[in-house]
Amino acid sequence: MKGVKIAVIVGTTRPGNMTRTVANIAVAEIERNGATVSIVDAATVTLPLPGSPGDETTENMKATIESADGILFSTPEYHGTFSAAAKLVIENLGFPSSLKGKPMALLGVAAGRIGAVKSIEHLRGVCSHVGAMVLPGPTSVANVDKAFDEAGNCIDAEVEKQVKGLANSLLDYLRLNVCPRIALEDLTRRNQEPG
Repeated sequence: MKGVKIAVIVGTTRPGNMTRTVANIAVAEIERNGATVSIVDAATVTLPLPGSPGDETTENMKATIESADGILFSTPEYHGTFSAAAKLVIENLGFPSSLKGKPMALLGVAAGRIGAVKSIEHLRGVCSHVGAMVLPGPTSVANVDKAFDEAGNCIDAEVEKQVKGLANSLLDYLRLNVCPRIALEDLTRRNQEPG
């Protein structure tokens, strides 16, 4: 999918987090399909509380999201919902939100056996509210500590398959619904130009 840009949001600031480790599987799959990936890592961005000014990293994050064709949003589950860092990412994307109209896939990560079901459902509601086109079929990785070895390699074939499947679902949506529209608009413009 040459020319397609995907922003992968890592919604946690916890050092050594598994959210980024799991998201890396999706990143590799997206890149394997020829799309360009930009990672928005909450740990490297200034995320002020609403009403407080950001800085260059905040503006760069917003520009990255605005230029993306699609978003993969990954979050851990903390205390039954998505992380505060993930919420601050959303809060710092303006109003109307830079997420508005963006196709989005959701990835949740949890150490417990139930997974990140609650965080994904809460994140779906918030992202839909600000205008993102949240795709069906999110992925929740349960028992994440058991799915990876100490070097960060996935040792659970089912987890790897699910995360790759999520990445491909987002790319398929773009391939079938967004890219044809962009190509048609480009063709129409070229046919209307004088000369």
